[in-house]
Amino acid sequence: MTAATGRTVPFFAPDLFDTEREALLAALYEVGTDPEQKFILGRRTARFEEALRDSLGAGDVVACSSGTSALTLVLAAMDIGPGDEVVVPAFGCAPLASTVLSCGATPVFADVDPVTLTMDPDHAEQLLTARTRALMPAHMFSVMADMPRLRDLASRAGVRLVEDAALAQGGTLRGRPAGLWGDAGVYSFVQVKVFGMPGEGGVVLSADAGLADRVRMLRNHGQDGRHRFLHHRIGHNSRFDEVMAAFQLHRLAGLEERVARRNAICSYYSEHLADLREDGVVAPPAGGDGRFPYVYTLLCEDRDGLRDHLAAEGIDTHVYYPRVLPEQPAFAPHARPGGEWPRARDAARRNISLPLYPHLTDERVEHVVTAVRAFAHGRNR
Repeated sequence: MTAATGRTVPFFAPDLFDTEREALLAALYEVGTDPEQKFILGRRTARFEEALRDSLGAGDVVACSSGTSALTLVLAAMDIGPGDEVVVPAFGCAPLASTVLSCGATPVFADVDPVTLTMDPDHAEQLLTARTRALMPAHMFSVMADMPRLRDLASRAGVRLVEDAALAQGGTLRGRPAGLWGDAGVYSFVQVKVFGMPGEGGVVLSADAGLADRVRMLRNHGQDGRHRFLHHRIGHNSRFDEVMAAFQLHRLAGLEERVARRNAICSYYSEHLADLREDGVVAPPAGGDGRFPYVYTLLCEDRDGLRDHLAAEGIDTHVYYPRVLPEQPAFAPHARPGGEWPRARDAARRNISLPLYPHLTDERVEHVVTAVRAFAHGRNR
């Protein structure tokens, strides 16, 4: 299989929902012709929240318009605002900083662990001040953050713990699902996520009933869901779509099987790439506690060379977060002067992600492995 055959292994699969086309059309017709004519926050959304709550053992689940919106709602529900600080990872997606800034608070950037690429608890502790209101770690690629240590740190410091588990549905650590370690956690359902859907969406998870109630109110312009046009708080438009709720209820039954297939692909990659460290390619370990199968990411000294080599072999890759957050133009003015994030910078320089989705065939997985190995061995000839 060569470049002559064209793009044979796409990174973002164009046919993620092809086998469920009829179910999606049925959901659209069902909601569109329902005499109730309620297209947001209806009974299907309530059933979806209940189904997730039961499957996870969560205290409460509040569906909203996106993972980013979920973080925004949590921070607002915690009354975090001007004068407050929130410790976030220096390596990760923009919402880790932008949601903090949007509520008027200041993001404080912590370096990451060199192996998990998630927030380093030791550095986070060094950054705590009297203004710190929350820690907001994020699970990264396929590895959960060190939530036991971060939970302990937040409790000792008397600050809130917001768990960005947007990527991590299907992961567990010490028997506890991702998203349930913090005072609140979030998931994202954008299409390429583990429980993705053909649209935007997310949920807030919390065992704090008061916090969940505030989030539920804030997602709908500060209304309590019982008295329309009575606004108790300044809220947001972050409502969940009834068509997507019906579709996700349909897909929930197959989630475990899809997660298992993703895990199998991750394990195959790791088992067959584990010996390339001396060749400048570092693969995450196979399986283990705290793993989840969202994106399979390598660290490579010659990242651009590997990307070009795989492209020539018809394999699409993706580089997430090539610049650390405190060096982004939008966030640099808010970073602490003199801050250093060497491990985050290293991750930004070296990370490259391989294709990973449930219907990726064994033949294509083997092709990816063969191509990565050929590059690694060829560099040292």
